[in-house]
Amino acid sequence: MTVPAPRAARPAVVGAGVTACGTAALVAGVTAVTGPAWSVRAPGLLPLSGVTIALDPLSGVFVGVVGLVAVCAGVFGIGYTARGGLTGRTVQAALPLFVLAMLLVPAAGSVGTLLLGWELMASASLLLVLAEHHHRPEVASAGRWYAVMTHLGFVAVLAGLLLFAGHAADGSFPALRAAAAGLGPGIATAVFALVLVGFGSKAGIVPLHAWLPRAHPEAPSHVSALMSAAMVTMGVYGLVRVGFDLLGGGPAWWWVLVLLLGAASAVYGILQAAVATDLKVLLGYSTTENMGLVLVGVGAAGLFAASGQRTVAGLALAAALLHVLAHAAFKTLLFLAAGSVVQGTGTRDLDELGGLRTPMPVTTAAFGLGALAGSALPPGAAFVGEWLLLQALVHGLPDGGVAAAVVLPVAVAALALTAGMAVVTFVKAFGVGFLARPRSAAAAAAVDGPATVTAGLAVAGTACALLGLLPYVVLPAIGRVAAATVASDDPVTADALVVRLAGFTGSLSPLPVAAAVGTAALAVAVAVRLLAPGRRRATPAVVRPWDCGAGPMPARTEYTATSFAEPLQRVFDDVVRPESDVDVTHHRESRYLVDAVRYRLRVPDRIEHRLYLPVLAAVRAWGRAATRLADGSVHRYLGYGFVTLCGALAVLAVTR
Repeated sequence: MTVPAPRAARPAVVGAGVTACGTAALVAGVTAVTGPAWSVRAPGLLPLSGVTIALDPLSGVFVGVVGLVAVCAGVFGIGYTARGGLTGRTVQAALPLFVLAMLLVPAAGSVGTLLLGWELMASASLLLVLAEHHHRPEVASAGRWYAVMTHLGFVAVLAGLLLFAGHAADGSFPALRAAAAGLGPGIATAVFALVLVGFGSKAGIVPLHAWLPRAHPEAPSHVSALMSAAMVTMGVYGLVRVGFDLLGGGPAWWWVLVLLLGAASAVYGILQAAVATDLKVLLGYSTTENMGLVLVGVGAAGLFAASGQRTVAGLALAAALLHVLAHAAFKTLLFLAAGSVVQGTGTRDLDELGGLRTPMPVTTAAFGLGALAGSALPPGAAFVGEWLLLQALVHGLPDGGVAAAVVLPVAVAALALTAGMAVVTFVKAFGVGFLARPRSAAAAAAVDGPATVTAGLAVAGTACALLGLLPYVVLPAIGRVAAATVASDDPVTADALVVRLAGFTGSLSPLPVAAAVGTAALAVAVAVRLLAPGRRRATPAVVRPWDCGAGPMPARTEYTATSFAEPLQRVFDDVVRPESDVDVTHHRESRYLVDAVRYRLRVPDRIEHRLYLPVLAAVRAWGRAATRLADGSVHRYLGYGFVTLCGALAVLAVTR
């Protein structure tokens, strides 16, 4: 696969192509959400099943999400890849293929087309994850984890959809809908369980998240944005499409399981993000947290629909879809800003950053806006979606039955806990990484990226601001999509300034709230300016009590990301289980005189240690045992064949 352009021109050609494709996808998504559904079939493009493209309002939401992220990543990638030397043919050609494959997944109208798009999406993204494998050995390890996990997820999706299609007239979605009523409970449960594993793995839910904080940080940052803001939402789309649309809802316990997995993912993801010191790893775990919140909404919608509360179900699903859109906007902005930081400083370690607000003002403003949007505080983009989700959980509790009475308080607690820790996480990332003093020469000498990098940040930042201040633009359409998916009345209405919940006592006015917050902040700033005493001429005799008379504090005395998170780490010590190591070096003249002390702290992924590492150790042990069986002896190989033949004949004799 090649890009027919000179090396120097490839970033501009590919970036322009991706931007144009994203713009077309954004227009197509908006048209699909607001217009009638349509489909087209090309039987000759794919053996056996052909290719079927179908757009309805549900798929239009996710096509629009991919389009929005692709526009930002395409513009940003022009300057980012040229500056970073990522101009190879493979990397440049894989990027538009990745975007097209992501668009094919929600636009698929049959099992064969969906599986084709899913595998192309996985393969193209794997090539992009490995783009910088010759620079860092961690990239190869991340690529192996991603390749194994994504293809195991593909096997689960493949098995579930083929099992479903085997009971239908063909693999088209209308045939699957018609066959859903005739599926037995066991078959339907098996299909749902398989697709939950496969789609949940792509969404990065616990415990299938192990690949995400490895692969997303090691990919180029505009690819990280596409993966973390767009690709993971394909898992949500698949679960909603199969669970609600094709299977017709299912029993309540399906969705209780989804809700609990989402709550666990949200809490665990934000806890790992709060103690992380690698900027892109922090953002990767934040993706697990936000997809967990989305699945809480999806699970609550399924639970309410199964109990007959269709209106509340529509509200919960509308909250989930709105959060998908908000997360796509602010996570794109955060990953792109992180990419600008990495290129400007050469490091992702927050403990080595600081003071970036002066040399990188554009990147600092972009990351600050993204951090506000991701903290679920007004007027952030995530605030309205989480507020709607909280309203759905609270209003659905009285009439939800026993299951709702047990799990909904857990979901509310998880939502509250993640909201609080998200604020702590982004205060740490922004305050330590951007507002403190520089803690390295690279941080002090950093500069903002070229014009296309700034333009990509501006597009993503504009999307965040509009979703935070003017959710009224998208909420009615999102509410109609959610209501149609769960067969309910539209619970969300909006006018120029107010979001209202039909049938409930609930309303929200993000723009007036933002205006009030801004006015209050401006008033405080003016008051401080007016009431502060005049500046005195600095002399050596001036002593400032707050610095103990020692003068301005150096960078070594400031909080690092590690020390900032230590109190939270102590609270959740039994969950995160940090590993610390202290190396003390003594003078050669006397072991009683200390030359240097080195302290290292590492917070491993406990689920990975408890679940994945034992499995990997068992596989390695099995592999070592297998090598002893293949010792090169022809006689032993003939014996293996003889024993296998005898066993096959015995089985045939018994089963005849």
